[in-house]
Order: sequence, then structure tokens, then C-alpha cells
Amino acid sequence: HLSCREQPIFSTRAHVFQIDPATKRNWIPASKHALTVSYFYDATRNVYRIISVGGTKAIINSTITPNMTFTKTSQKFGQWADSRANTVYGLGFASEQHLSQFAEKFQEVKEAARLAREKSQDKTELTNPALNITSHQVLPSPIISSNGPGEDKLFRSQSADVEITTEKERLKKMLSEGSVSEVQWEAEFFSLQDNNNKLVAALHEANANVDQWKKQLAAYQEETETLRQRVAELESQGAQDSSSENNKEELSQTLEELELLIKAKDEEIQMLKSQKCSRWEAEGEREETLQKLQELEARNAELERRLHLAEQTLAESLAEREKIQNEVTKVAEIMDVKIFELSEIRQGLAKLVES
Repeated sequence: HLSCREQPIFSTRAHVFQIDPATKRNWIPASKHALTVSYFYDATRNVYRIISVGGTKAIINSTITPNMTFTKTSQKFGQWADSRANTVYGLGFASEQHLSQFAEKFQEVKEAARLAREKSQDKTELTNPALNITSHQVLPSPIISSNGPGEDKLFRSQSADVEITTEKERLKKMLSEGSVSEVQWEAEFFSLQDNNNKLVAALHEANANVDQWKKQLAAYQEETETLRQRVAELESQGAQDSSSENNKEELSQTLEELELLIKAKDEEIQMLKSQKCSRWEAEGEREETLQKLQELEARNAELERRLHLAEQTLAESLAEREKIQNEVTKVAEIMDVKIFELSEIRQGLAKLVES
């Protein structure tokens, strides 16, 4: 139990180990989980202790003395020997920072214990002036039982100091013979526990990222389908453009046919001229006929000029199908009128020939 006169100075959490009393080499876990390890100060007796309680049992009950040393054996593991408890305590911390804080506090408390001991020795020399014993031989320090602080006992003597020195050398030898790799394994165990927790958190985060990636993939698939439909529409439009090209080819063929028709009409006019010239006897009728033939030639030239303009318009406006169709229709109408006029002229010539 903890006395009400003891006050906590510093607390941290660590995995607690004790050296195996049989082998003096292996570490034995004092608990399955990390425990609270605290520094306490007893103002009444002016002593410092390290205490850790697991359930109802005191796992660590170590009184700090000036001759104790806390040793860092790895980045996250440290140990110290307690000759009164006849054991070595080991602490595994979650980080190097926690270990450093505990070690610094150990050094501070150790220095405070040294000052308290010197102060106690001064009081002893004042109250017992007849004692002719050096200060390093009389080191009063209370014995703390495993159940809590006990009564102070005056037992120091030169033989006691020799016994403590011998015990200290034995503990140092025991520590030097301890397996360093064993301590490193323990530190590695705590490091692996931390890494395992980090990996679990990373796994949860990865699962969340997978869900997000699935949603993003679905969005990409939908966008891809939209692009495919757009490509199909463009291909269909291209097919329509191909049909427009076919229509343009048909218009070109129609123009060629009109050109052939005009050429045939020219040949017919020339034939009529040759036939009628031999039959005209009257000069006036001949001149009238020649005038009409000249008018026909002028009209034919006009038709050829218009046909040439129509061809130029078709070449310049291939992309404008509707405009080309209107122009072709206009040309066809003009041709029909001219053909009709030619037909009337032909009938007039036939009447003249008959007369």
C-alpha cells in the first residue's frame, strides 16, 4: 500500500520486466500490458521510490539510493539493479522520448537522494559526536518492505557497507553476463507492437481509399461510354457527309449531260444553217435568216457563258449543297426555256422552208 505521506513526482507508462532469478539472464514479463510507473517522495523519511502496481500487487517497489544506476540498453529499453530487492528491473517504453524522460528523472531523483543522505549524515554526526566513522561508511537508508514503507532500522556499520559493496559487484557482474540480444528482442517487440498499430490504421485508410477508387472507376467508365456514343455520332455524321459527296458527284454528271445537250444543239444549228443557206434565193430572206442564226449563236454563247459561270460556282461552293442545287435548278430552267425557244425557231425555219 502507498502511504498518505508519499506524493507522486512523475508518472509514465511502460512494460515492466524482472530478471529471471534462476538464470539471471532472461527477462520475465511482470504483466501482459503496459503499467503506470511513478516516482514517489516520502517527505517524512525523505526517501524516493519507484512504484508500479498491477491490480492489487506491487510490481515495482524500489527505493532509490545514490549508488543506483539506470542504464539504457536500447532506444526504448532501460534497466536498473535493486540490491535490496535482489533483482533487476527492466522497462520497455513506447518511444525513445519516454525513455529519455524517465532516465532524466531517475538522475534527478538519484541526486536528490544523495543530498538527502548527506543531510541525514550531518545530523547523525551532530547528535553523535563521539562516533569516529567517515561519512562514506555510515549511509543511513530505510528498508522498504514489499508491502509498503516499513519502520526505519539503524543497522549501518562497516561490515554492512562491505556487504552492500559486494552485492553491488555481484549485480554488476550479473548485468554484464546478461544477454544483450534478449533486451534488444524485448525492445524490438515493443517497436513491432507500435508498427502493428500503425499498419492497422493504414489498412483502414487503404480500405477507405479502395472504396473511393471504385467510385472514381465507375465515373470513368460512365465517361468512357459517353465518349463512345459521341464517336458513334461523329461516324454517322461522316457517313452523311459521304452521301453529300455522292450528291455532288450526281450534280457534276448532270452538268456534263447539259453540256452534251448544248453541243448537240450547236451541231443541229450548224446543220440547219448549211441546209437553209443552199435553199434561200431571196437576199432579204437570207439576211433575215442569217440575222436569226446570229441571234441564235449569241444566245448559244450566252448559254455557254452561263454554263461556265455555273461550273465555277459549283467548284467554289462544294460545301454548300443547297445553294448548288438551287443554281443547278436555275440553269436547268434556263436550258428548258432556251430549248423551247430553239424549238419555236426550228418550227419557224421549217415553215420558211416549206414556203
